Amino acid sequence: MSENSKNIAIVGSGLVGSLLSIYLQKLGHSVTVFDRRPDIRTIEFSGRSINLAMSNRGWKSLKEVGIEEEVKKLAIPLDKRAMHVNGKPMYFQKYGKEGEAIWSISRGVLNRRMIDLAEAEGAVFRFNEKVWDVNLPDAKIYTGESEKSEWKEYKYDLIFGCDGAFSRVRHKMQRRSRFNYSQNFINVGYKELTIPANDDGSHKLDKNSFHIWPRGSFMLIAMPNLDGSFTCTLFLPFEGEVSFENITSEKEAKVFFTTYFPNVMQDIENLTKDFFKNPTSAMVTMKCYPWTYWDKVALVGDSAHAIVPFYGQGMNAGFEDIYVLNRLIKKHKDKWDIIFKEYQEQRKPNADAIAELSYRNFIEMSSKTADPKFLLQKKIEKHFSKKYPEKWIPVYSRVTFSDSPYSEALAIGDEQEKIMKDIMEMSEIEKKWDSLEVENSILKALK
Repeated sequence: MSENSKNIAIVGSGLVGSLLSIYLQKLGHSVTVFDRRPDIRTIEFSGRSINLAMSNRGWKSLKEVGIEEEVKKLAIPLDKRAMHVNGKPMYFQKYGKEGEAIWSISRGVLNRRMIDLAEAEGAVFRFNEKVWDVNLPDAKIYTGESEKSEWKEYKYDLIFGCDGAFSRVRHKMQRRSRFNYSQNFINVGYKELTIPANDDGSHKLDKNSFHIWPRGSFMLIAMPNLDGSFTCTLFLPFEGEVSFENITSEKEAKVFFTTYFPNVMQDIENLTKDFFKNPTSAMVTMKCYPWTYWDKVALVGDSAHAIVPFYGQGMNAGFEDIYVLNRLIKKHKDKWDIIFKEYQEQRKPNADAIAELSYRNFIEMSSKTADPKFLLQKKIEKHFSKKYPEKWIPVYSRVTFSDSPYSEALAIGDEQEKIMKDIMEMSEIEKKWDSLEVENSILKALK
């Protein structure tokens, strides 16, 4: 081990904690990962997940530590949305340029693999060991079976909190003076459902599409798995006319699926069974600052910036945190006070930006993707972008298929939206959407 090597604790063995342990081990540090849950490799994965959408930022972070190709074996590329609008035949919306895709991966499958890869690098995992308290100034953690049981004390050089939106490490930081914190739940919950594979193992729906059933205040999505099944997620208000609160029996669930999702009728029994078997989960946007305590403790991923899942960027943003941290460690060597200061200053504005973009994308996916005017606007943007790629990158492509800062994507996206608002108010825009007049109007607005 080098003279700069540290003894480091990571709290949380999820995707971000596992990847961070790989990075830190490769840098020559000694890493122990604590998790209150059992080893995910030894249990059946619970039904409270949304399939992951790995995109540019995530792949870049995996490539940096040489595991991109290993993870690609677990993923399926999706190059388009498949839109299931009631009363219309299914139609497709391409995501980006030729060759651009997001990749569907099962969270459980990926997490198991990442822990294997981290252990292969030398990281030590301590499962079923709950962290009850953290001494921030001395970088000590205390674990035990319960809050009243006898605790074990562990001393480290550094502690990273990767323990999610309801982080224990952050909870300790929140008690300090001048720590800013907010959490905001949306009134929509989600439930995981499954569409099984055909008898021959093939997929029942198009395998290389992200399937969306937009229904205004609620929606269903489906993402493919390697075994031919689809992991579906139903997003539905907790209360109201059409809501989780109002579906209390199998009969009501069947009426709900039959009414709103007629083209998944062949799987009605499966969907109904999952509806009552799997939990209903809430979604929260969590913001805080600072993310670090001197040169001892730092928050990474959801523990610093939990977001709603509607841009598919939660994991990608957490992985990008690690990529940025790694660059700063290589630049500043053992100066952890400078590393942590620059890390939070760089990442906080981007975390806030992707939180805002993710919330907006919920509105877009559930209600606007079926709106003819919205579709026309996107068609105009795509047409112009194809002709002038250096002048116009759609905000979705900027977030998903580039690694330019999220804050930049938000700011430029807002400017583009102002321009498009004027364009959509032009008379007879439906007829002349691809005309020189429209093109010149956009060019003029961009100057």
